[in-house]
Amino acid sequence: MAGALVAAIVLPWVGGAGVLVQNSAGPPSELPVALTESVSGNSRVLAADGSLITSFYTNDRTPVPSDRIAAVVKQALVDIEDSRFHQHNGLDVQGTLRAAVANVAAGSVQEGGSTLTQQLVKQTLLETADTAEDRQAATEQDGQAGLARKLREARLALALEEIHSKDEILTRYLNTVYFGQGAYGVQAAAQKYFSVDAADLTLPQAAMLAGLVQSPTIDDPITNPDNAQARRNQVLQRMYALGHVSERELIEISASPVAVAPGDASPNGCIDASIGGFFCAHLQQYLVQTLGIDQATLDDGGLTIRTTLRPDVQAAGDQAVLSVLPMGDPLAGMYTAVEPGTGHVLAMSVNRRYGCAGADCESVVLHTAYSQGAGSTYKVFTAAAALERGIPADHTLTTSNPYVSRVYTNNGRPYVVQAFAGADKRTMTMEEALYTSSNPYFMALQDELGSVEGPVRVAERMGMHFTASSADQIIGGNRGSFTLGAEATSPLDLASAYATLAAGGTRCDPTPVTAVLDRDGEPLTGPDGRVGGGDTCTAGAVSPAVANTLAQMMRKDVEPGHPGQTAPAAYVPGHQIAGKTGTTQNNFSIAFTGYTPQYSASVMVLNPKTNQDVGGQGGGMGATIWHNAMSPVLTGAPMVPFPPADPVLAGSTVPADPPTAAATTLD
Repeated sequence: MAGALVAAIVLPWVGGAGVLVQNSAGPPSELPVALTESVSGNSRVLAADGSLITSFYTNDRTPVPSDRIAAVVKQALVDIEDSRFHQHNGLDVQGTLRAAVANVAAGSVQEGGSTLTQQLVKQTLLETADTAEDRQAATEQDGQAGLARKLREARLALALEEIHSKDEILTRYLNTVYFGQGAYGVQAAAQKYFSVDAADLTLPQAAMLAGLVQSPTIDDPITNPDNAQARRNQVLQRMYALGHVSERELIEISASPVAVAPGDASPNGCIDASIGGFFCAHLQQYLVQTLGIDQATLDDGGLTIRTTLRPDVQAAGDQAVLSVLPMGDPLAGMYTAVEPGTGHVLAMSVNRRYGCAGADCESVVLHTAYSQGAGSTYKVFTAAAALERGIPADHTLTTSNPYVSRVYTNNGRPYVVQAFAGADKRTMTMEEALYTSSNPYFMALQDELGSVEGPVRVAERMGMHFTASSADQIIGGNRGSFTLGAEATSPLDLASAYATLAAGGTRCDPTPVTAVLDRDGEPLTGPDGRVGGGDTCTAGAVSPAVANTLAQMMRKDVEPGHPGQTAPAAYVPGHQIAGKTGTTQNNFSIAFTGYTPQYSASVMVLNPKTNQDVGGQGGGMGATIWHNAMSPVLTGAPMVPFPPADPVLAGSTVPADPPTAAATTLD
């Protein structure tokens, strides 16, 4: 009698509403964009080998296609939520009547009246609401506003079913709905509750997940296992009543408690990166600040971001830094690797953990920070400027020690430089002065150039940036200290500038990205076209003659057999390696940058919090970290030779013979 009474009362309203909705259903073209696009999930950040580094998301969701969702999940959900799903066209008057009768008879809500299609519309509109008004409209319950919301959802459900198959709608629903514990969509839920993929869910698991849709907090199997068991059994009972499970399955499963194997949520942000946390942080800054992808799109756009990070190079760099400096040491050792000819950032290692709160944690990307100078690594810019002037590698100068500049001053006083004890040789060629790191020679060479402008401009063309003081300010002040590397230096800039030499003079802007794809796997586009991907390179930033001559000159700093060289500790047998060490005033930082035709990497060691005597010189910790990082990468790989020096620029200097002996370390 109660059922008949309710049916009599609600039939005119439901029937009238159904007719109204049917008659007012707009064309599919009127559907909101959110209901026509594919479901967006977590943005995935992939290493160069395709492995997952981390994800970015607001809601943890990993959409999967229909064939990666177990059929039993679909059946369980339809049976408990919308058993006439495959018969109706988005609205189900019969189902609404049945639910009303059951709810009144039970004295409580036992069944819902909305179809899965209507539920999908409601959830999608709520998730994509941008304003408080839109969110209220998507959840309005009372009066005319509530009726208007219901009618709009019904209208959109009808339109949605005109353009999508039942399986497409069901798959979309399962990829959208919230299952509790921060898991949105069936794949995230399968991982969260059972540590399996959605394709591998069993009947008991499927029944439990289908039951969660109605009340994911109350029926949470982790925090409320008894409620979860009761709700799962309701689903099983419904499946049995509809002939989709056997009596034996119903009895056996219903008697057992819910069994969960909780898994972790998907990694979220750079703090959860599986490798290269500081690379990830640099990437995030690059995506937002350089490529103009807003954080909301990064979190909710379902992007696929293919990066340049080489896990093997990164892992080798991590171990190399920690082999010299323990995690969290006051001294930070930054290893930064770049690929010549592309600008791809291959690795960013440091003896810190990214983004956490411990004493060994750091949130600043030290590889791109401009703090201390890089010492005599800047002598390469002076040498390049001299070569561009036609001054050859065998250009010989005799200098005093200390040497007083004829061109540069120090706040109105004479500018005086002194050689390190091991480099106190009065007469030498430019090549010898470069690999022995002679301060008097390079100040005298800068005197010959007459101005610091040449070295500064060639440094800019090679990829250096000057933030503490602009290039124009350095030139305007005619700072003689430039060749000694006193300017605040970014480790990434240093690796990039030397990569220009490794690439025969072609400068490539460093990039951590090779492609950014949208949720459908297509290149992401913006107002100006494609976003991300593609290398930005400038051929002839310095001439190949200058670049190749410098490589042959700097090989003598690393490869054994050259007395007075400063970086034999960086040498990896069987390979041609060019490089230069650096140590700043008061030993507040040390540096080494080395390169082959395939790799360029810088090492800087300093205290990022305060001035501290690092101890030693660039040929010590700097060259050692470089060797330990590159040895696993280069060992066993074929040797790639540098092009020969330009005969005119080399002068009478004879290219080095193959390495034969060891040498001492000086700077």
